[in-house]
Amino acid sequence: MTSRTEDNGSKKARRQVAVALKADQGDVPKVVASGYGSTAERILALAFESGIKVREDADLAEMLAAIELDARIPLTCFEAVAEILNYLYRLNNMPLPDFMMEVPENSAPPPVGTHP
Repeated sequence: MTSRTEDNGSKKARRQVAVALKADQGDVPKVVASGYGSTAERILALAFESGIKVREDADLAEMLAAIELDARIPLTCFEAVAEILNYLYRLNNMPLPDFMMEVPENSAPPPVGTHP
């Protein structure tokens, strides 16, 4: 879950943005869902209900939300996404996909959100 600040005159309001990624075996992750506001809240609710770990990164979420659905993540986002996936695969004791074999094992784990 991430949020974006918008300037509404003298007031600033927070707007949620959420992006869901899917990585098929041996393939680069694709954006399978993204949205703002109530759509973002629904994406997050589905993730939490399914036991999917969520990472909060406003800048990365904004970049990924601009990508067309079913499109592979761009090279500019690849390193950040690979670090997150590396941590999550290891957390869940799953083998790393082929495209991630170059990510160092001693990468610092990113913070993972939990359902409140």
